[in-house]
Amino acid sequence: MATYSPQGFSMFPKGVKNLLIINILIFIATWVAEMRGLGHLVDPLCLYPLKIGYLHPFTYTMGFHFWQPFTYMFLHAGWDHLFFNMFALWMFGYILENYWGTRRFLIFYILCGIGAAITHMAMSILLNMPPVPTVGASGAIYGILLAFGMMFPNERIYLYFLLPIKAKWFVIIYALIELFEGVFRSGDGVAHFAHLGGMLVGLILILLWRQREKRQDRWRRDY
Repeated sequence: MATYSPQGFSMFPKGVKNLLIINILIFIATWVAEMRGLGHLVDPLCLYPLKIGYLHPFTYTMGFHFWQPFTYMFLHAGWDHLFFNMFALWMFGYILENYWGTRRFLIFYILCGIGAAITHMAMSILLNMPPVPTVGASGAIYGILLAFGMMFPNERIYLYFLLPIKAKWFVIIYALIELFEGVFRSGDGVAHFAHLGGMLVGLILILLWRQREKRQDRWRRDY
C-alpha cells in the first residue's frame, strides 16, 4: 500500500471535501424538492429492488433503474442521517485518503457503495424484504470503516468519545452486529446487508491491491 507524506497531510483532503460538499448540496436540493411537492423527481434516484419493475417506462415511477446503485448513496433520509454519515466519512476517510491518495480513495468509496447496493438488492430478493426505497452513503462508509480497521488495526477509537477500543475490534464488533440485525431484524427499516456488502467489497479490494503490490515488489526485485 502507498504511504502518505507528512508534509502533504490534510484534515480535509480533496476527495473527502468534495464528497462532503456534494452530499450536503444534494440533500438540500432534495429537501427543497420535497418541500415544494416535487418529491417524485427524487424517487428515480433512490435504490429500489429489482422485483418492483416499471409501471411505465417514460414516467418517474417507483421502479428500478440501472443508475440507482450509484445515485442512492448521495441521498439521505434526514439531517441526522446525513450528519452521522458525513461525520464518519470525515473521521475515517481523511486518514485513508492521506494514506492512499485521492484517486484510490474515491475508487474504493464508489465501488463499496455500488457493492453495498448490489448486496442489498440480492438479499432483498432472497429474504423477500419489503419493497421500500433505500438511500444513504452508509454502505460506502462501512467499507471505509473496514479499510481503516485493516490499515490501522491497533489505532484506538473512542466509543461514544469515552471508551477506547482498537480499530480492528471495533470493525469486527460492528460487522457482527450488522450480521445479527440483518438476519433477525431485516424489517427494521435499516439496510444491514448493504452495510455488510460495503465491508465485503472493501475487504476484497484491499486484498486484491495487496496481492498486486506484492507481485510488483517481486518483479522489481527480480529486475
